Amino acid sequence: MMKIDDLLACFDNGGSFGDDPEIVSSMRAYIQENRRLLFEMNNVWHEDQNEITELFKRITAKPVGQGVRIETPFYTDFGKNITVGNNVFINAGCKFQDQGGIVIGDGTFIGHNTVLATLDHDIDPDKRHLLYPAPIHIGNKVWIGAGVVITKGVTIGDNSVVAAGAVVTHDIPANVIAAGVPAKVIKEI
Repeated sequence: MMKIDDLLACFDNGGSFGDDPEIVSSMRAYIQENRRLLFEMNNVWHEDQNEITELFKRITAKPVGQGVRIETPFYTDFGKNITVGNNVFINAGCKFQDQGGIVIGDGTFIGHNTVLATLDHDIDPDKRHLLYPAPIHIGNKVWIGAGVVITKGVTIGDNSVVAAGAVVTHDIPANVIAAGVPAKVIKEI
């Protein structure tokens, strides 16, 4: 199995993966490890938020900002490519597909059932097994409403609001409200 830093470097190289058996088998091994931790996070009673945060640290295998609160259930398929700042709130039912990388800035709120998807498949049916990762960057003090979907390669600027149910396929600048499918800026803050 590849070391996590080597595997993350493969995801960060800007190309596709899916044809390399070493990358795929290593990714699947980390996914399996992640499933065990998610089962414990989502299916065991936790007396306080600190227990959930400690499990989240084990899922990401890196430090997590202070004052982070995660409501369960929480789901992530890979887990090792998530970075979370201080005072972040992630509400129940969120799903993070993080191979491409997810960075969440300080003071950000993420609503119920939000999906962050950092992978796409190839459009060509004969190459559909190929995966293309790209990071999602969410700035500081962003508010993501319930049921939002954010796709790979998107950056959301500081202080912005993404309205409930929006599908974000392109960057959203700082200090705006975005809504719709696909999401568009509807107002400056």
